[in-house]
Amino acid sequence: MNEKTKELPACPVETTLTLIGNKWKVLIIRDLLQGTKRFGELKKSIGSVSQKVLTSQLRAMEEDGLIHREVYAEVPPRVEYSLTELGWSLKPILDAMVNWGNNYKNQA
Repeated sequence: MNEKTKELPACPVETTLTLIGNKWKVLIIRDLLQGTKRFGELKKSIGSVSQKVLTSQLRAMEEDGLIHREVYAEVPPRVEYSLTELGWSLKPILDAMVNWGNNYKNQA
């Protein structure tokens, strides 16, 4: 058991919310489910997120093993983000959120 596992809540729902429980992380996952993206592409598609917040969310998600950051040795440097296998395992959760959101909007 690694240090991170020890810090996580006992409740599995709370653990999930700890890892993806804010608006920005869910939107980052949503966008990366469409494929690899560069920082600017993520910022543009997410919209109202600041550069500082997006950077911190991406770093936290990388640290949690949800996304992979690839830096290419070019001038200027190119950085791309993609989901790890663990990140891809969140797809059914986001699919369920899409279905629920559509059903809610159709009833409203």
